[in-house]
Amino acid sequence: MNMKKIVTTLLLGSITLALAACGNESTSLSRQQPTTQNQGQVTESKGSVKTEYQAFFQNSVFVGDSITEGLSFHDVLKEENVLAGAGKTAEFALQDMAELTKRNPEHIFINLGSDDILWPTDNPKAYSMKNYAKLIGMIKEKLPQAKVTVLSVTPVTAEAEEMEPRYKNINDYNQGLKELAEKENIGFVDLSPVFSNGSDDLYDSDGIHFKPEFYIRMLDLLKDQVE
Repeated sequence: MNMKKIVTTLLLGSITLALAACGNESTSLSRQQPTTQNQGQVTESKGSVKTEYQAFFQNSVFVGDSITEGLSFHDVLKEENVLAGAGKTAEFALQDMAELTKRNPEHIFINLGSDDILWPTDNPKAYSMKNYAKLIGMIKEKLPQAKVTVLSVTPVTAEAEEMEPRYKNINDYNQGLKELAEKENIGFVDLSPVFSNGSDDLYDSDGIHFKPEFYIRMLDLLKDQVE
């Protein structure tokens, strides 16, 4: 075989291998990536779920901090059903009474405490419970027809607790919330069942805040409070 034939043969072999590789890559990508139609179905399904919850809790208002704010941030509930913000404590929530009264909800869910336990005072729990009781008293006075439910403070990941040891007080704080709710004769819901089927995928990267799936699970747990 002369040199020209050898070179031609090598070139043809290289082209054949390259085409085969491209074919395998295309097949692999088609298996890994969902089709546009499937993506649309997933988006539509999530949208339907959110619409369902927005209708179900249309006469409710969730009062709380940045964790509660995730309900509207992730579009799980509409903004008019959420009265929350970063850094909110039971004391700061007292300033929202005028807005809460204006919205005049049938159901009020209070989810405060994750910032309260970090408050720079000698006894954060006692200080928070005092303001929490004051908040509940004002709600009873201004909105006597509303059903009030206190929600437990959500846990954080081990990594987040290691970075901020005061999060170890969450269980003790929640016990205080439960006793306060009993004293005030209002509802109390422990959110720990939300985490019973695994929680690793529920947290955002900081190990404190949550992805949309958490809020879907939480609202599922709270349906009985509205019905």
